[in-house]
This record gives sequence, C-alpha cells and structure tokens, in this order.
Amino acid sequence: MKLLLDSTRCQGYGLCQEPAPELIDLDEWGYARVREHDIPQDGAVAAEAAVAACPNSALRLVK
Repeated sequence: MKLLLDSTRCQGYGLCQEPAPELIDLDEWGYARVREHDIPQDGAVAAEAAVAACPNSALRLVK
C-alpha cells in the first residue's frame, strides 16, 4: 500500500499529520510531506486516518 500526496490540493492545515506523525511531516508553512510512501502493515490504520483527516482530499491510498 502506498500513501500519495497531491501537493496542489494541500492547503497546509496539518490535520493529516496528527494521526500519522510517523508517515507525514509538515514543512515550515504547515504543508504536508509524505515521509514514508510505502506503508508498512502496522501503519495502515494511521494512513487511513490521515487520508480521512484531510479536508481537501490531498492524500490517497493506493493498494
């Protein structure tokens, strides 16, 4: 499973990083950066929560 970010949709709210700090970093302006594109099995729940938390649908999971 891969976590993908459409950076053109990210508005810098930072809500995605709260449920998945091990997968997503925020830059100095609050915009998301995916730290780990290939999601380990134990990170699937956090990745799904991060996708759900994004108000602009900038994140998605690909299996």
